[in-house]
Amino acid sequence: MPGPREDCLFCKLVRDGDHVRAADGFVAIADIHPQAPVHLLVLPERHVDTFRDVAEFPPDETQRMLAFVAETAAESGLTDYRVVVNVGPGAGQTVFHLHWHILGGRPMGEQL
Repeated sequence: MPGPREDCLFCKLVRDGDHVRAADGFVAIADIHPQAPVHLLVLPERHVDTFRDVAEFPPDETQRMLAFVAETAAESGLTDYRVVVNVGPGAGQTVFHLHWHILGGRPMGEQL
């Protein structure tokens, strides 16, 4: 399994960033360009490029990752929220370290 990469912004933020939450091999940080009143990113501590590579996670780690996303949203006071993962540049992925966006705090029917 790949470890942290020196050239990866999100690996650096996992190591040295201002974490909103951290547990079980995952961290949550505030998005620097929020698209909603609450916009958090959930990152695995180890480097995985994209969601295409999520099969590199053992099933129990995948389950813990999804639980971490849900718990982070709940701890942020969100009951209604959107979870997004962009896969590849055509979908808007600009940092190639798997991450989940948690967006909430406004009606999600509105355009992002």
